[in-house]
Amino acid sequence: MVRVENIDPPREIEGSAGRILRDLERFGMTPNGDVLYQSTRTAAFEDAVGRLIDQGDAYWCGCTRADLPSSGIYPGTCRAGLPRRRRPRSVRLRTDGAEAGVADALQGELREILQESVGDFVIRRADGLPAYQLAVVVDDAFQEISHIVRGADLLQSTPRQVYLQRKLGLPTPLYAHVPVVLGPDGTKLGKRLKSDPVSRHRPATAVAAALRFLGQEPPAGAGLDELWGWSLEHWDLGKVPRSRELPFPVVDA
Repeated sequence: MVRVENIDPPREIEGSAGRILRDLERFGMTPNGDVLYQSTRTAAFEDAVGRLIDQGDAYWCGCTRADLPSSGIYPGTCRAGLPRRRRPRSVRLRTDGAEAGVADALQGELREILQESVGDFVIRRADGLPAYQLAVVVDDAFQEISHIVRGADLLQSTPRQVYLQRKLGLPTPLYAHVPVVLGPDGTKLGKRLKSDPVSRHRPATAVAAALRFLGQEPPAGAGLDELWGWSLEHWDLGKVPRSRELPFPVVDA
């Protein structure tokens, strides 16, 4: 299954979702069902926020970014109610000193006191859009996701998601956070830095390079279908390095 996480219309580039889906198809990955667009899930996100407010686990906040301390950790200004002359803007989840964590299959155990590390965090933004943490938790459960393999740059946000799952009574998937792809200067690759897009590379060459980056040993010279077949049979999470200091190997265009 494929999920397009287009919950932030102001930042969405027209046609980008279609290009991503075409690239996936060119690389031999086709969804086994309808593509889920998060922009169609507004009612589900609002329902989750409403439930958390009704349970007393979330509250309206009137603070702006400028009101936060330099640490970025929310001090609980609106926990007991909106101060005078402040209007409701966002919705925050109470953390109340609770410990949250994840037993990551690759990175090991990560536990933290959310009130100390992030404070009460936003689940509904001031512009009315759902926060990323809420949207992925609700849709992971909706799509019955059992295993999540993603970049290690998202590891720090996982305890918040596990805490949200607990508050909403949703199952917690098994997580594995793999090393992220870095450029020559050690910066994570991404569209913001105009990194070399995957669409410029031959699919079989790029997939083989990605497998090697993740510690796997695909057969040399294999075609795309052979690589995917080999991967399904031989993928070994135990061979994936916890981190990589070297940049992503260069592949021929």
